[in-house]
Amino acid sequence: QVQLQESGPGLVKPSQTLSLTCTVSGGSITTGYFWTWIRQPPGKGLEWIGYIRYSGNIYYSPSLKSRTSISRDTSKNQFTLQLSSVTPEDTAVYYCTREVGGILDPWGQGTQVTVSS
Repeated sequence: QVQLQESGPGLVKPSQTLSLTCTVSGGSITTGYFWTWIRQPPGKGLEWIGYIRYSGNIYYSPSLKSRTSISRDTSKNQFTLQLSSVTPEDTAVYYCTREVGGILDPWGQGTQVTVSS
């Protein structure tokens, strides 16, 4: 059974870089699926950030592309998110998940990231 777990700082200062890691257990990130980052700002809907494919190809949301970097460490079975030049509008619960055929499952529990000085 595949499980995902997000980790990273819960508080980031404006203009700094947000860094999160998703650790995957029960399956390899190199043997299929799109490994995805999604966020949900307070009071708003889900926002897709981007994914890294099992092949290593990466795709970003056009609205966040200039500030986003997704990478992976296959030796640790982890993939990471970096979002630069953050503002309070980047405050959200950040999720990692797995996508196949348009279905997102499973999800990590989510991690709250607050951007504040």
